Amino acid sequence: MAGDSTIRVDIVAADRVVWSGEATQVSARTSDGDLGVLPGHAPLLSVLVPSVVQVTASGAEDVTAAVEEGFISVADDRVSILSEDAVLAHEVDVDAARSELESAGDDTVLARRAEAKLRAAGAI
Repeated sequence: MAGDSTIRVDIVAADRVVWSGEATQVSARTSDGDLGVLPGHAPLLSVLVPSVVQVTASGAEDVTAAVEEGFISVADDRVSILSEDAVLAHEVDVDAARSELESAGDDTVLARRAEAKLRAAGAI
């Protein structure tokens, strides 16, 4: 909305709300490429790929989350990130994610999921 300086952000996994709050910016990766959302962004619906979502939180610590496949919806200064699985950076089990990456073999989807977790945690 014109004049507003924040957007409402909800990061939701299949089993829980991972994070919800006000933000000034959201960055995510879609099947069409990287996307940045600021207040007043045009309505959008896009497919998420396994990646890291960055949220510049308003008045709070910034949020980094690893997401799997899903959707991002933007409308009326609200961003909804819906993913089968999503974890905040501090929730990532780095050893388990490394093991997932090593065992992914030729499965690029599994490798991207594990890499997203490691990137969110700052381990790669």
